[in-house]
Amino acid sequence: MKKTLLILSFAIGLFSYSCKEAKKETTSEEKEAVTATEMYTILSDSTNVSFTAYKTTDKLPVGGTFKAINIKNATPAATALEALNGLEFGIPVSSLFTNDPTGTRDPKITEFFFGAMKNTELISGTFKVDGEACSLEIEMNGETSSIPLEKTMNSDTSYTFNGVMDLKNWNATDAIASLNKVCEALHTGKDGVSKTWDEVAIKADVLFAKK
Repeated sequence: MKKTLLILSFAIGLFSYSCKEAKKETTSEEKEAVTATEMYTILSDSTNVSFTAYKTTDKLPVGGTFKAINIKNATPAATALEALNGLEFGIPVSSLFTNDPTGTRDPKITEFFFGAMKNTELISGTFKVDGEACSLEIEMNGETSSIPLEKTMNSDTSYTFNGVMDLKNWNATDAIASLNKVCEALHTGKDGVSKTWDEVAIKADVLFAKK
């Protein structure tokens, strides 16, 4: 009788342990399933694109931003960077804003810089992600060239990207000369030399929704 009870107790204990293990495995699988369903989507209305151009031989910064950016091909993905890969965008030149109190700078840039180039009502581009490397492929003045980006992860739903645009890569030398001519006095430094740099720093602050 005792032997039968011992065997029965062992069987019950083994069954209980197996059920607990199965429950643990199920719980773990459920957690993985929940994690797998979390997707990142870019918040286009919270994405900010800004730039810093330079004037005079002392390389004085002139900052600005674009108030509008049109996002295409926004697709949810498992990570924020995957959600950016292949993303297409268009920036209307008319949305340029440099916070100039005189109200004269923005029209000059629009007319004498962008207006001196081909088909620049819209600056278009594609965001590229290759592993951890990020870049922008920009089309402007009828030319397409790439800008390597440095990324900063502020949080899992917030990234900042920085890069340097060499305008010579878009054959924009004539456009720079055009702008420098109309801004000659304003772009003249203490050395008496008027200069508009072909180097422009760009920055993009990108926010994502995670669901």
